[in-house]
Amino acid sequence: MRFTSTASKITIGFIVGATTVGGIATAAGTFTQSTAVACADNRTGALYISKDGTCASTRTAVALGSPAGSLKGVISKVSPSVVTVNVTTPAGGDTGSGSIIQSTSTYSYILTNNHVIDAAMNGAGTVDIELNSGDSVPATIVGRDVNYDLAVLKINQGNLTPIAIGDSSSISIGDTAIAFGSPLGLSNTVTSGIFSAFNRPVTTQQSGGVNSYVDAIQTDAAINPGNSGGPLTDASGNMVGVNSAIASTGSSSLGGQAGNIGLGFAIPINEAKRIYTEIITTPTHQSSRPFLGVGFDSNYTGVGAKVLSLVAGEAAAKAGIPVGSIFTQIDGVRIPDTVTAIVRIRASVPGATIKIVAKLPDGSTKTFSVVLGSTTN
Repeated sequence: MRFTSTASKITIGFIVGATTVGGIATAAGTFTQSTAVACADNRTGALYISKDGTCASTRTAVALGSPAGSLKGVISKVSPSVVTVNVTTPAGGDTGSGSIIQSTSTYSYILTNNHVIDAAMNGAGTVDIELNSGDSVPATIVGRDVNYDLAVLKINQGNLTPIAIGDSSSISIGDTAIAFGSPLGLSNTVTSGIFSAFNRPVTTQQSGGVNSYVDAIQTDAAINPGNSGGPLTDASGNMVGVNSAIASTGSSSLGGQAGNIGLGFAIPINEAKRIYTEIITTPTHQSSRPFLGVGFDSNYTGVGAKVLSLVAGEAAAKAGIPVGSIFTQIDGVRIPDTVTAIVRIRASVPGATIKIVAKLPDGSTKTFSVVLGSTTN
């Protein structure tokens, strides 16, 4: 499908499948790690080079690159924790990436994207993990969350090196971003860039017609098909995201697959950590997600997200939100469309209280305090 910006039309290409991205940032120049200061637009998050180290009142100064540690040191720290995920089916196979998140003396857990292993679900294929050492071991699928495009694998090999888990809320636009994985099957690949923007609403089509919604981190570190599921780290080698999607022009010489154009997207680790912890620790290996209890009007073309229906007894109905309301803000974030509304809700946790500003059917505006419910896959 296509996304139209004021500058050009681009095809938003999911690493495996298709994706839609709202609000792609544009930059006014080319940034390098030697650039000291840039200015982030307070509304769009777009970066602009600062020639004198100062920014206009509508922009915030950010330091490009991070002084913490050397790139070689980060690669040495992170690489033992990064794996290649090989999926084999009667129809062929797929290759993705993953991160070792836990390891005991006898087994280890690996985090990756759901779309990487989807073809192997329900015995339809096999999954093998290629370790940094080059060894290959079979893996089982512990559980997955299609809604967040995450999956956890288990291998019967222990004493491996888990990746250091960071805090995705602590990174800033302009900080160094480093992507690890196996793009196009090329294992042990590392690329670097910066964190370009946050809270990008990304939606992807999954198996069975279920969409995943991602409150994505945007980076210009090169991400290509096969990077899916691999870690995006900060300059200290702490995992802050799970590489998941790219935007592309739709044309490439990479075996017919669209390649990187500097617009990559990752699932924030703070969001992913809750999901993979629940998958590992719950008896059913299922994760939960916040539940508002509304159906949005897919035919609505105006600004905002229009409520078409309510689930009786659930969060929105309890809060008194009427059918026909149009959400314009959630927790202070402007809501231009339905995808953004869903992403903002999914970025919360079950039981959290969110503030929703809505235009009511009578034309008035009201702020609702809503305690989110919970549901599982």
